[in-house]
Amino acid sequence: MGEVERLFIAAGCNRIVNNVSWGASNLVSFGAHNAVAIFCPLKAQILTTLPGHKAAVNSTYWLPNSKFAFRAQQLQLHYLLSGDADGVIMLWEYSLGEKKWRHVLTVPEKHKKGVTCISGIMLSTNEALFASTSSDGTVNIWEIILPLAAGGNCKLSHLEALSIGSKTMVALALAELPGTAGNLVLAMGGLDNKVHLYCGERTGKFLRACELKGHSDWIRNLDFSLPVEMDGKRNTLLLVSSSQDKTIRIWKLVPCEIVDSSKRKGVIGLASYIEGPVLIAGSSSYQISLESLLIGHEDWVYSVQWQPPSAMSEERTGYIQPQSILSASMDKTMMIWQPERTSGIWMNVVTVGELSHCALGFYGGHWSPNGDAILAHGYGGSFHLWKDVGVDAANWQPQKVPSGHYAAVSDISWARSGKFLLSVSHDQTTRVFAPWLNHTADENSWHEIARPQVHGHDMNCVTLIQGKGNYRFVSGADEKVARVFEAPLSFLKTLSCAVSAESDVQEDIQQDVQILGANMSALGLSQRPIYVHAAQETPERSGSEVVDTLETVPEAIPVTFTEPPIEDQLAWHTLWPESHKLYGHGNELFSLCCDHEGKLVASSCKAQTLSVAEIWLWQVGSWKAVGRLQSHNLTVTHMEFSHDDNLLLSVSRDRQFSVFSIKRKGTEEISYELVARQEAHKRIIWACSWNPFGHEFATGSRDKMVKIWGVENESSVKLLLTLPTFSSSVTALSWLGVDRQSKHGLLAVGMENGLIELWHLSAIYKDGCETVPEFTAKLASRLDSFMCHASTVQRLAWRNSEKVEDCRNVQLASCGADNCVRVFEVNVS
Repeated sequence: MGEVERLFIAAGCNRIVNNVSWGASNLVSFGAHNAVAIFCPLKAQILTTLPGHKAAVNSTYWLPNSKFAFRAQQLQLHYLLSGDADGVIMLWEYSLGEKKWRHVLTVPEKHKKGVTCISGIMLSTNEALFASTSSDGTVNIWEIILPLAAGGNCKLSHLEALSIGSKTMVALALAELPGTAGNLVLAMGGLDNKVHLYCGERTGKFLRACELKGHSDWIRNLDFSLPVEMDGKRNTLLLVSSSQDKTIRIWKLVPCEIVDSSKRKGVIGLASYIEGPVLIAGSSSYQISLESLLIGHEDWVYSVQWQPPSAMSEERTGYIQPQSILSASMDKTMMIWQPERTSGIWMNVVTVGELSHCALGFYGGHWSPNGDAILAHGYGGSFHLWKDVGVDAANWQPQKVPSGHYAAVSDISWARSGKFLLSVSHDQTTRVFAPWLNHTADENSWHEIARPQVHGHDMNCVTLIQGKGNYRFVSGADEKVARVFEAPLSFLKTLSCAVSAESDVQEDIQQDVQILGANMSALGLSQRPIYVHAAQETPERSGSEVVDTLETVPEAIPVTFTEPPIEDQLAWHTLWPESHKLYGHGNELFSLCCDHEGKLVASSCKAQTLSVAEIWLWQVGSWKAVGRLQSHNLTVTHMEFSHDDNLLLSVSRDRQFSVFSIKRKGTEEISYELVARQEAHKRIIWACSWNPFGHEFATGSRDKMVKIWGVENESSVKLLLTLPTFSSSVTALSWLGVDRQSKHGLLAVGMENGLIELWHLSAIYKDGCETVPEFTAKLASRLDSFMCHASTVQRLAWRNSEKVEDCRNVQLASCGADNCVRVFEVNVS
């Protein structure tokens, strides 16, 4: 019992350039807070996260990456480099056969400041070189001898430390020079608007060779092609650079003697070029020239990448380097550039994305290993994937990708039916995740299916209203107002498509919903309803009307989705209308909870005095304030109603818990009184949870303790059990009832270090005493660190905790400060 499987991970990408890498393994890596996340583009699912970094992950790089995929067909081991904001670089090993990850080593000499870029090159199947740059003004070059078998040792040698000075370099590219044995070229670009080229040997020093001028703003990205065939020889190297001056430049490196021979023939045509500096590498020299200047983007061009080479046919060995470049820009477009067949002039042949004022654009663009898909990551931590599905002509269509929050996730709440999970985050969004039934494979895969609230403040807490009726939730943010949202018709229909059992959804829902969706207000603080009858009328705009200004917000078009929506649809067309605002608190909201009947909501805010720390009770439906409970002196950090709704438990920064008795008198009146208040821990109490089968509850604190308490006759509280001290502060608790007769349950414990443990709790009744039993606790499962969060666990929640006695497997959701929402499947049989 207690076996745990990972079902789902949602996480957004850190909003930084050079953060994403697409490997020859056909997996994509990216930094999600201080973990490295790995996602599979074919499944549109995040497979795992790699914990270990103590700061935000800035840069990831696969060895081999998609450029060398044609050589990596037989490789069973793939390697990944990751660098963070503290200057630490780690190396990870992935076994393709076993699908297992291993932390191989941490690079011994770290940068003094954050890593901004890592670039590498595979010299053979087990030999690689990589360079890293940082805002500390240095570029380090390392050689790695990779193990031939899984679990082997890596040999790492430091070749060179180049001091750049105050003009930081933010882009690197490495290549082998064609026609020479073992000579390498390193290109770097950054704040001084120049491309600097260094030459070196595999084992020796890297010497400054020359610099290329032309860009008029920071250089953001560089990429070398593999040697291109010209005149029957692979001796030409192409370098592409992109800049904040909105342009892309292609530079050509050709051995000098070839330039001289063409001059002697007097060939002057469109292909002739402006001669640049000469690069000398050992006994060889190369003429560098500007091959082309590409203008088309309307904003900073953050990334450029050559299309990965493809292997030649079986008769001919080698590869074909396509003349094709992918660029990604802050104008929210990606473009593919290719030379025209007749004139050789580089043209933009494909544009995807949208020129849009509504969101900042793309931080990077990447080719798939076989060149049939392109991936961008954007300002909102989101991914955007297009695939060429055309048969005769190119036809780039958007595809499903994983999504998630790009800032700390502060709270989660299950729908009463367990059909979906709601999360709120400091990225100012509320998101709905649900298992979507795939009819062809007859299996569920989890996806984000709606983004009900996009707000102007960081979100701190949320609760879904339990009980019958339409789905509603209350959210609290860094403002003094709680807001109530109601599911529109478009969401209810989408949900019935997702779960593929319409009768289930319709049991819960009153079908007289007149609101189809919602529109965002200009400041992003409230959401206006779109009514069903109004949706038929499309507003007419006169030709002279200027639509594209910062004040106008695009009209939402709520629709029913028959497959999981993509990022652009989520951001605009899945909003829920706001139905009420709850005024009363004096400070930013901190905690919310709802009773199990769906009749009362309790709320608390940040507080330093008794009067501000009071808990407000709100009547669901009329949304009147029906109670103000005073007990604590500081912020109430967590609250929960007992499963019979007779008691409300609250815990606080003042190290005390309070238990209130709640009595309902008639329809709208309630009475409440403080049953017990007790100082329970030596430090802040972060979490509490009731036993579903009784009036026992657990509290968890910064003092690394979890204590089990029992309420006697709704009048006093007794300490029943103290669990062994945990390895870190306890920040989240959730109690699952497994067997009602024996009061047997599972307590999920989340900690500040990101780890999660499951504990068996069993009740023992002595001497015929039926009131408060004694409890025993035993560790059921300590989740593997690769499955857990890389930072503080903020909340834990069991799915369908009422109906668990009928099933073997139950699901546990968790959210954390590492930007992740996770769902686990736990075997309780």
